[in-house]
Amino acid sequence: MSTHLIAGLGNPGPKYAGHRHNVGFMVVDELARRWGAPSFREKFKGEFTKVAVGDQDLVLLKPMTFMNLSGESVQAAMRFFKVPVDRVLCVHDELDLDYGVVRIKVGGGTAGHNGLRSMVEHCGGPGFVRCRVGIGRPSRGRPEGYVLSDFNSLERVELSVVLQLAADMAETAVREGARQSMNRHHSRS
Repeated sequence: MSTHLIAGLGNPGPKYAGHRHNVGFMVVDELARRWGAPSFREKFKGEFTKVAVGDQDLVLLKPMTFMNLSGESVQAAMRFFKVPVDRVLCVHDELDLDYGVVRIKVGGGTAGHNGLRSMVEHCGGPGFVRCRVGIGRPSRGRPEGYVLSDFNSLERVELSVVLQLAADMAETAVREGARQSMNRHHSRS
């Protein structure tokens, strides 16, 4: 039985819960609900749960290190569960995609995303799969303030659909491969 690690990036605590930067946590919570996973437990500088889906063990992780140190938590879970970098899927917010667009990507750069930068530094390079959840760019102001703000009322109306799509894409990527997920789902967003 192979083990995959799905890490949703975000910031801990109720103050950040609804922020665009926390969409990774939201998708991991949706996957845990969908798969009937046990309650999250504290370990690896984060919160994790483990569930069997088909013939795979899946570890769901929400690093509680704050975004910029996410890789520390992910690396600790990778080491404990003996998960190689190519079986790690990272769910994160993406400024370079319009809101509602979700894309799977294997490897690549960090595009200034500090959570991705931390993962590349701590987890053995950029070879992990990314589930990039588009949040769009702010029409004015700095991106730092934008990612640390809540979704607006129009975005919240569609948020559950976006989270479902991201969960579908992540599930297909770990069960059947990233290419299959791209082929099946990219036209949906």
